Amino acid sequence: MRKRKYVPDIIALGAQYEGNYTRLMKLTRMMGDDDFGDIALNVAERFVGVVTIRLLEACKYTDTLLLEQTSAAGKWLNNPSMTVRMYHDATVAEVISSRGHTRIEGVNSYPNQFMHHPDEKIQLNMFLSEWLGFCLAYGCCDKSPFKTLKM
Repeated sequence: MRKRKYVPDIIALGAQYEGNYTRLMKLTRMMGDDDFGDIALNVAERFVGVVTIRLLEACKYTDTLLLEQTSAAGKWLNNPSMTVRMYHDATVAEVISSRGHTRIEGVNSYPNQFMHHPDEKIQLNMFLSEWLGFCLAYGCCDKSPFKTLKM
């Protein structure tokens, strides 16, 4: 029996991109006039880490951001690091690289050299969506993020 080829759901992916754009816009507004900086993450008044958002490139219709998390739990935790491109004219945002893996293909053949899943791009954008939602729910902007903050 022949295995079926993976075909991405373009409508779901587009909705994911739009949701990520909306969440990123809310986060950057939450940071105030500084535009980009640190977000301290606190769950039940316990400091769990910092998410840093940096502007890498600003063009007329696009911004490229670097999102990195540093955990209070130490280096044993796999802290996410993603480069995200925001397309302001289309109001969408997509992950363009993660942990040094550049050029994320929409569909990967499997097996491949880096052992990416066939739907790697969708999985990364779904993770970004969940991560940004967590930042919106538990994030607090403060100039000294390494102290315990109350929500």
